[in-house]
Amino acid sequence: MVTLGLVVARFNRPITEAMEETAHEAASDRGATVEETVYVPGAYDAPLAADRLARREGIDAVAAVGAIVTGDTDHDRVIGDAAARGLTEVSLDRDLPVTFGIAGPGMSAEEARERTDYGARAVESAIDLVEEL
Repeated sequence: MVTLGLVVARFNRPITEAMEETAHEAASDRGATVEETVYVPGAYDAPLAADRLARREGIDAVAAVGAIVTGDTDHDRVIGDAAARGLTEVSLDRDLPVTFGIAGPGMSAEEARERTDYGARAVESAIDLVEEL
């Protein structure tokens, strides 16, 4: 059985709560367990929490979920780039699958609500990687 850590960004909470729900459903459907969930303020904060989970004994992979909605500036792109880069570094540094279930940047709140399945996708990818590697 695959044991997962889950990082959930609180920013855009109604969307990320739905992502968290789809993540848990996907884990259950695949016979995996979400051992621990860490809540962070926003997607930018996900890499540190993912790193802490990746260090824990018994965690086979980490999935991170969040939603980055566009605003009046390029701030959403900066956040998205930093989160993606940081999560990739954690995965490579810890030699552990860390998957990216963060929707955005460059999307409206409505588009983000349509992508709550990113939680499930991140978990499914994490399980697939554990099984393959």
